[in-house]
Formats: sequence, C-alpha cells, structure tokens
Amino acid sequence: MDATEIFVMIGGAALIAFVLWYFFGEREQVAAQTNESGLQEVKVIVKGGYSPDVIVVKKNMPVRLSFYRDETSSCSEQVVFGDFGIVRDLPAFKTTAVEFTPDKTGVYTFACGMNMLRGKLIVQ
Repeated sequence: MDATEIFVMIGGAALIAFVLWYFFGEREQVAAQTNESGLQEVKVIVKGGYSPDVIVVKKNMPVRLSFYRDETSSCSEQVVFGDFGIVRDLPAFKTTAVEFTPDKTGVYTFACGMNMLRGKLIVQ
C-alpha cells in the first residue's frame, strides 16, 4: 500500500464517521420558554431543516411554535404534526405560529409535507 491509498482509506473512514454523526448523532434539545401567561414558546428557523429540531415542552400547557421559513424550497412549504392532527402552510420569509396544548407525554415527530425535513417534540 502506498501513501495515496492510505490517504484515501483514512479520508473515506473520516467521511463515513462524519455522515453517521450528522444524521444519527445526538441533537441538542431546546426547552420551551414559558411566558407570564403560561404559554410555552419556541422560535424555529426553517432552512434546509428545522433549527432547533428537538423541542421539549410540558404536558397540559399551551404551546406556540413560531416557524420562520427562511427559504423558498418546495419541501419546506408545510409543517405537519401528524399525532396532533396539525398541518400548516409556511409562506417563505414569514413567521407562522402553530399553537396547541399537548395532553399526553411522549416523543412526537413533526415533518415537512414531503416527510424529508424532520424534528422531534418531546412532551414531559
């Protein structure tokens, strides 16, 4: 094995490790901030994905997720909370509020209309 082959092997292994970390690594959780009226709020940026993409809220307290869509990609035109029966259109470069009160604990996914962009809502 010469130096070029060794370099290619190390580079390939590093690339595989990066892809595994990017798609399957632990995501940072963001806890909703509760305002004076008891409303839990989180601002979410939609640009090639959701940021933050893991949101922690409390059960039986109203939630407002404010989605700001910072792109025109057709994939991010909607956000769907299937477990809660919520579908909202997200106009480009505007903020859209999604409000609901989770009544059961668990981990729930939210996604774009094409189910390519995904996030998690953790209800405690």
